[in-house]
Amino acid sequence: MEEFADIVLFITTANAEEAQRIAGVLVKERKAACVNIVPRISSLFWWQDEVESAQESLLIVKSRASVLNQIVDLVKQHHSYDVPEIIALPIIGGNPDYLDWIGKEVK
Repeated sequence: MEEFADIVLFITTANAEEAQRIAGVLVKERKAACVNIVPRISSLFWWQDEVESAQESLLIVKSRASVLNQIVDLVKQHHSYDVPEIIALPIIGGNPDYLDWIGKEVK
């Protein structure tokens, strides 16, 4: 399997305030070059053998695969959920200038 250096992560949060706080940590700690905050999404999911629904916020994080474990640790430290959603997908292509920028900003 080909290795991908750049990743995009989806992280749901309990509300916009938590989203802002976690996004700030990721950017200030230079684990993310950019975080988009979608302030309100409707989620439907299984939790503890029950179907639940919630109004959440979504973080779309642009980063590097090399810091993924650090991102997971930071999010778990600052998140209110017992099992926060943290899903990373490879970026298989895009604007080379933007992808270079991600690499320069993430430490």
